[in-house]
Amino acid sequence: MNRDSLQGFVPATVTPFSDTGEIMWDAYKEILDFLVGRGASAICIAGDNGESWALSADERGRLVRHAKDHLGIETPVMMGISAPTMSAVSGYIEAAVDNGADALLSMPPTYVLKATDDELLNRFDRIGSATDLPLVLYNSPRRAGVSMSIDQIARLCDAANIIGIKESQRDFFHHSHLLHRLADRISVMTGPCHYILPAFGLGARGFIATGPEFVTAKPSDLGGIAAQPGSESFKLAHHQLSTVYETLMRTATWPAAFKAALNLIGLPAGVPREPVLAATEVDLDTLRHMFDRLGIARA
Repeated sequence: MNRDSLQGFVPATVTPFSDTGEIMWDAYKEILDFLVGRGASAICIAGDNGESWALSADERGRLVRHAKDHLGIETPVMMGISAPTMSAVSGYIEAAVDNGADALLSMPPTYVLKATDDELLNRFDRIGSATDLPLVLYNSPRRAGVSMSIDQIARLCDAANIIGIKESQRDFFHHSHLLHRLADRISVMTGPCHYILPAFGLGARGFIATGPEFVTAKPSDLGGIAAQPGSESFKLAHHQLSTVYETLMRTATWPAAFKAALNLIGLPAGVPREPVLAATEVDLDTLRHMFDRLGIARA
């Protein structure tokens, strides 16, 4: 996987757990098939949607291996390795390498709320020394507790084999400056759904986002739709992306609403692993109303 191939629709997939907390492997394959059918150019496992905090290194590796065996070489698989300590990261890297992952996704050291430049550079320098796999940075202030500045991101690009970034900063000023400075150097992949179409116009190469799975347009067609600002297809896609994202983010504890929404369209996403509880009936009514209001079919 390289900068040029990191593009388009790269979904961060859920890990389907049963009521007893076991991974449902047949359900996982069904979800992978659905995503590839919607035009996924790669698959991201063990991210936020995959409940990375609840997955062991062994489980992450098995998720990669099942995806690689099921999908074949045509669909690259990226695995999340974010953790507070380098010791944990090293275990995740080993699982990724042993099971054939094509790329890694990493935040800064999670829970280190005021990481210095030296601490950030040290972490990604050590990741670069530990593996030759390409790395995708993940900037998610809400999840990591720290937001990387554009200057820091630029410096980190010298510390490891970084091919891109999943940018989930909710400030569009940040996105705009990031794309202006670094879109020619790394593949910028949009996180927040309501930024996907505008970001394409500024040089983003794709998106690792939550919500495109549900919209009427095929997610892999969103780049083409972005090139038609003002068109009915652009306005519909942007409205659906914005509404789905906004609703999912304010309903239940993440990723309970996302899993429930997938279940509502007929995919066996299962339930969250503890401590997260499944969406309530009130939550489900909110999601049903959203789908009906947007004209999105559900099972």
